[in-house]
Amino acid sequence: MSSTPPARKERLDTLAVSLLLGCCLLWGMQQVLIKWTLSEMPPVFQAWMRMLGATVLLVLWCRLRGIPWWHGDGTLRAGLLAGLLFAAEFVCIYIGMQYTGSSRLTVFLYTSPFWVALLVPLWARSERLHPWQWVGLVVAFGAVIFALREGLMQAEGATLAGDLFGLAAGLFWGLTTVVIRGSSLTQVRPEKLLLYQVSVSALLLPYLSLALGEAWRWDYSAWAWGAAAAQASLGGFISFLIWMWLLGRYPVTRVTSFSFFTPLFTLVFAALWLGETITTGVLLALAAVAAGMVLMNRPGR
Repeated sequence: MSSTPPARKERLDTLAVSLLLGCCLLWGMQQVLIKWTLSEMPPVFQAWMRMLGATVLLVLWCRLRGIPWWHGDGTLRAGLLAGLLFAAEFVCIYIGMQYTGSSRLTVFLYTSPFWVALLVPLWARSERLHPWQWVGLVVAFGAVIFALREGLMQAEGATLAGDLFGLAAGLFWGLTTVVIRGSSLTQVRPEKLLLYQVSVSALLLPYLSLALGEAWRWDYSAWAWGAAAAQASLGGFISFLIWMWLLGRYPVTRVTSFSFFTPLFTLVFAALWLGETITTGVLLALAAVAAGMVLMNRPGR
């Protein structure tokens, strides 16, 4: 990775698609890890361990590879804003979980690609979607709703507050991408771009955990700490670093739309690890998301 930003590609190539699917697989697996560990470790405390661990690993990575990340380059203000938006997304997710079911919140969270598609072209006209690409986006989102329809319609204790927190989380996720694409952050290395986000989150999430009344303990089982370590290394460091690299080299509207695979992969991992059923509907939804991504990656006229 050179210090000079490369030319942005117009379409997703085989490398990008492979990396994006890998990220979605890791994030889908992570959701199951979080669910499996909740009986021992509170959710926001888990998120804090994830961001803190990712920050430490990222700093070590930069030092070992001699990557500069502490020098001034004029990106501090935009970087802190991206970090605050990134942290706000997680705050809304975990608070929203107190007011609604996870499937229902997930549907609202994955409105994020629509915010990106609507707002990013205001700063970068090359990111504007053409009609068939909008069709692909809608098809993929519809597939997610179809796969999560039971949890969406039958969420016990679902409230307007929970829906609004989920929608806000999707908005903050989208705005983080907008800030990155519309500012000088596109000129920095992915390591520094990620460091802004995970380090700010690592500073803020412990206060949220305490505010929610989560009990902090350090005598968790080896399984719980192993799951936290996997979230930090795979879900917080490796996958996010790949994601930042992709945002700097490919159209962000297409990159973010691939996140629709994540909730479906979560259902698959839940079936493999938690004994839940892989229904025909989930397989059809995966095929529909894939079809939507093909439409999204079609070139415009």
